[in-house]
Amino acid sequence: MLRIGLTGGLASGKSTIASLLREKGAVVFDADAIVRDLYGPGGGGEAAARELFGDRVLGANGEVSRARIAETVFTDDAARHALESRIHPLVRREIERRFGAAQRQGASVAVAEASQLLEASTESNCDRVLLVVAPEAEGRAPTDREPDCPVAGLRPRARRDRE
Repeated sequence: MLRIGLTGGLASGKSTIASLLREKGAVVFDADAIVRDLYGPGGGGEAAARELFGDRVLGANGEVSRARIAETVFTDDAARHALESRIHPLVRREIERRFGAAQRQGASVAVAEASQLLEASTESNCDRVLLVVAPEAEGRAPTDREPDCPVAGLRPRARRDRE
């Protein structure tokens, strides 16, 4: 089975490429969805966020709020690195598990869509890496997929990803 890592900055077109690959029969999974699950009740990401940042990253419902995490880590590089050092290994393990599951199910191609593929050192799990790049004027913030992420923070994050 061919294992593909699909990466690129925020709003670069990764999801568009992932959809095209899915239409061609590839099994596609999204690292952002994995992270959302990790932040859910009882997930390893929830424990890491609470340990690192306490109640300031909790929403009104008492669960980890990705918007509050974003407010914390995208204004403080040390906080972002601390969280990434805890989250990236969890995501790497889940990507490897999903590649294995796809192979056992007989898939010929599986794709891990992950904006932090290289930063998380997950590319070593892949046979090929596709890097998607789009000029800022063409990039479109994925607000429909990130409902709890503050829109105001997306452009600076996208710009940082392109640097």
